[in-house]
Amino acid sequence: MSIFIGFIVVLFWVLLLFYSAVTISGIWYRLRFKNPPKIKHYPSVALLIPAHNEEIVIENTLRAMARLKYEGKLDIYVLDDSSKDGTADIVQEFAEVFSRIHYIPVPPGNPKGKSRVLNYGLSITNSEYFVVYDADNEPEPDALEKLVQAAETVPNAAGAVGYVRTKNVDTNILTRMIALEFQVFQLLMQCGRWAMFKIGSLAGTNMLLRRSVIEEVGGYDVYALAEDAELTVRLTAAGYVLPVIPTSHTWEQEPETLKAFIKQRTRWLTGNLYLLEKSLKDWTHWSGRTFVLSLQHLFTYLIFVLMLMISHSFFILNVTGVDIPVIGAPLMMLWFMTYIVYTAQLLSALVVDRNVSLTNVLYVLIMYFTYAQLFLLLLVLSISTYTWSKLRKKTIAWDKTQRFRGRVDS
Repeated sequence: MSIFIGFIVVLFWVLLLFYSAVTISGIWYRLRFKNPPKIKHYPSVALLIPAHNEEIVIENTLRAMARLKYEGKLDIYVLDDSSKDGTADIVQEFAEVFSRIHYIPVPPGNPKGKSRVLNYGLSITNSEYFVVYDADNEPEPDALEKLVQAAETVPNAAGAVGYVRTKNVDTNILTRMIALEFQVFQLLMQCGRWAMFKIGSLAGTNMLLRRSVIEEVGGYDVYALAEDAELTVRLTAAGYVLPVIPTSHTWEQEPETLKAFIKQRTRWLTGNLYLLEKSLKDWTHWSGRTFVLSLQHLFTYLIFVLMLMISHSFFILNVTGVDIPVIGAPLMMLWFMTYIVYTAQLLSALVVDRNVSLTNVLYVLIMYFTYAQLFLLLLVLSISTYTWSKLRKKTIAWDKTQRFRGRVDS
């Protein structure tokens, strides 16, 4: 028992120290960051927007796309994946006014999902680069330009990734906590990994990729629910880098109900379980910089949640007076340290993003006890979903995130 608890304690400290180091590195990178320099030649870019029943959001999305500033050739393709609502009509209206906006109906096919749609988009275009935006995204006018400049100036870059911000942040408690989470894990930690290991992770949107590189690695995996994470691992294993550009902003809508949030995140975690299984079968995922990336996925999507469960167990055992071994320091300290590190990351993100307010600080102080605990449920649901699909030998169906009306525009 003592050996087991000793192992858990060591694992706890490794996890806490890793997250602390990455957070500090992320702060350092953000504070020192300078926009990539202008370039002489701006290569051609195809902007791909996978769309399925997006009439609620697609108009504002296309208005933002029309405002993009780019000196090179830019074509915007809305890839309509069998929409049954008014998506096609809205996009075709924009296509009649803006010559660089194109409506593309995607032929039916299996398996369903974003990966198949993006592969089709690649097959009908021939630009030097392509950039992906989700159908609810509103990038800032210079977002694409900064990504291209980074991809063209950073050695061995497969593309570049930007920052995804929450445009409906003030809708309710859930959207505010999602926004705070994104500030840490989607940006601050992303910047820290780049500063420490020259590792960037595709975020599914606001991400630029070089066509020749994607063709080299075989395009998107159509069975991957977390297609961005899966492609990141293959690109890193192939020796490419993805520079992180924190000043390239896009604004997207996040789930406004708990049901929509759980559905979205269960898909994300299930997709990462697929990636973990795939990585165990391909040992190129466990060498060089790819080892750090695979380990980070293991930490974030599995070990962090398991440590959450164990820290709660230690807390409950201590409070109820159960006699458990003391190893160097009270085990209850691990629970406090988990809370301190988690909260410190969120507070650091507030400071770096310059949105410190009493309201945000209060949310940060309670997020560990509320928002973070949802990931215990998400892990159980994703493991159950993934295991059941394996037993039935069926592919897990991809589903899009629910859209909401009345959100706050950027």
